[in-house]
Amino acid sequence: MPNVTIYTSPLCGFCHAAKRMFADKGVSYAEIDVAANPSKRQEMMGRATGRHTVPQIFIGDTHVGGYDDMAALEQSGKLDSLLAAE
Repeated sequence: MPNVTIYTSPLCGFCHAAKRMFADKGVSYAEIDVAANPSKRQEMMGRATGRHTVPQIFIGDTHVGGYDDMAALEQSGKLDSLLAAE
């Protein structure tokens, strides 16, 4: 399973929803709080081609996008194959 990284902030409902979806799937992830570490927001924006909202989700080197993007992948049945890829 590829590494999963989620850039978040503490008061973000979509961030909590994304983490809950991964928890329900039994997927571990690295969480980076951009509110606590502003330099990480710059890192996130660089990886996410300028997107500045949270969450920004990465599965391996693939930028999934935000929670809505991840939910759309789940609904279409494509999220599990991304998580299974190496």
